[in-house]
Amino acid sequence: MSFVEVRNIFQSYGPRPIIERVNVDVAEGEFISIVGASGCGKSTFLRLLLAEEQPTRGTIRIDGNPPAREPGRERGVVFQRYSVFPHMTVRDNIVAGESFARRWGRFAGAERRAALQRADETLHRIGLAHVAGAYPATLSGGMQQRLAIGQALQAKPRILLLDEPFGALDPGTRLQMHDFLTELRAETGMTVFMVTHDLAEGFKLGDRVLVFDKTRWDPDAPEAYGATITYDFDARNGGYPYQKTEELSA
Repeated sequence: MSFVEVRNIFQSYGPRPIIERVNVDVAEGEFISIVGASGCGKSTFLRLLLAEEQPTRGTIRIDGNPPAREPGRERGVVFQRYSVFPHMTVRDNIVAGESFARRWGRFAGAERRAALQRADETLHRIGLAHVAGAYPATLSGGMQQRLAIGQALQAKPRILLLDEPFGALDPGTRLQMHDFLTELRAETGMTVFMVTHDLAEGFKLGDRVLVFDKTRWDPDAPEAYGATITYDFDARNGGYPYQKTEELSA
């Protein structure tokens, strides 16, 4: 059974179709890069995976469970613009990532002391222990994005969703973040979906690269049709079209 199972997904905003006939299976622990032209539904697909939106038609199942009706702890998300709390210190941002799963959204007493210790362990792991008491505005872009990823990971999600996470970074910092994400992925074994406009980045980081595009086009009504997955490349195998293991052994 696939860990993430996407079946015949359609999404429209009013009369305007965004994506149509999207089908894909993803194994647990795979890194999926999503590329395509602007406006072809990449971020929409990510929001559907997050359960921030519900599809017009079709289903998305995680580990065989019923389709989610709202975002949950099993899905973490990081956006291009640093999705952290500016009024909290670096350490408290990490604690907040863990507290999302609690009914009242906060720790107190011995629980808070334990949460702070876990936060310090996470900060050490992501290379931000030396700025634990600082505020996000005082950090560089790369450090803020490390913090956003660390905050998402603190909730221990099974799936990490990244929407252009490195698009606002300079080239050198971007390469450092590539190494950072590769190391974290090796440590956690989580499943990752990453939207990027950088094709080279998609092939470098991903196990597979999904290309979203429109297969039907009406020049008189350019918004008449939605996009779908037109290519599914195996980045681990020279960029050849992806095939499931059972297909290869058939």
